[in-house]
Amino acid sequence: MEKILEVKDLHVTFSTYGGTVKAVRGVNFHLNKGETLAIVGESGCGKSVTSNAIMRLIPDPPGKISKGEIIFRGKDLTKLSEKKMRGLRGVDISMIFQDPMTALNPTLTIGTQLKEGLQQHRKISSDAAEVKAIEMMDLVGIPSPKERLKQYPHQFSGGMRQRIVIAMALICEPELLIADEPTTALDVTIQAQILELFEKIQEVTGVSIILITHDLGVVAKIADRIVVMYAGKIIEVGTKREVFYQPEHPYTKGLLNSVPRLDLQGEKLTPIDGTPPDLFSPPAGCPFTARCPFAMEVCDKVYPTGTTLSETHQVDCWLQDDRAKRLLATTAATTAEK
Repeated sequence: MEKILEVKDLHVTFSTYGGTVKAVRGVNFHLNKGETLAIVGESGCGKSVTSNAIMRLIPDPPGKISKGEIIFRGKDLTKLSEKKMRGLRGVDISMIFQDPMTALNPTLTIGTQLKEGLQQHRKISSDAAEVKAIEMMDLVGIPSPKERLKQYPHQFSGGMRQRIVIAMALICEPELLIADEPTTALDVTIQAQILELFEKIQEVTGVSIILITHDLGVVAKIADRIVVMYAGKIIEVGTKREVFYQPEHPYTKGLLNSVPRLDLQGEKLTPIDGTPPDLFSPPAGCPFTARCPFAMEVCDKVYPTGTTLSETHQVDCWLQDDRAKRLLATTAATTAEK
């Protein structure tokens, strides 16, 4: 499949009075044309920082992309000037932020805000921009779009505001759409509608999507592949089926075990004990070691080499390393003899 985006060895740090926070540490992944890639993990694992790095929205200072490449259509975005990045944002790459109310200007009409980006980047007339705005509002399911162009954000419900934000992100027909927790602020019914809207938009426009979320229910609905992040690193990546039905990293299994399921009524959820490591001084080995029930001595000392389980499924875990498997077998045999 054609790759539209490749992130290679990405490192993002933040300088603070307490020291340097290593928020993203050697992240590697790619996005294929026309697919939806979900990045999941606990709060603070580096999901949003990664997405902001792709958009070059890391505030400098205190943050900076200290190492790595972000290749979009053959261009390394980390090397582009701010002027060239402004030309890409909203046109080739768009982003949907978590809270739709803060993404909209309360003093401007919806029509003005929808037309602004289009006129800025495409240099078309106000009338032509209005026609396109009405078309996009219709695509995202806003009733009576022509009349509602004259309304203000406070006159829309939360779900409708999110639809407007999606329309704003898509109006210049980008190739890549990054959605950062797009359904978190919405109730369950509206969440389902927004997810169906993403599927419809991708079918109509062919846009490639990176979905940032901690909600595995959202992932199960629309993702093609899943990236699992923990403590600034990618620890497992695979297709939706591989990650949900054949998870290999203990952290991935912990995430899945802590999700409520209708087919397991009456059974207690299994939380992940402990807390993520301090990213001022992250551990040399696997960052999940302190919380992992299967941790071995090597886990604390050396970061696990990535293990390829299939063409699409990779995991960073010593339990999947042949050397560790032999060690476990030897230990089990010794215990049995005793």
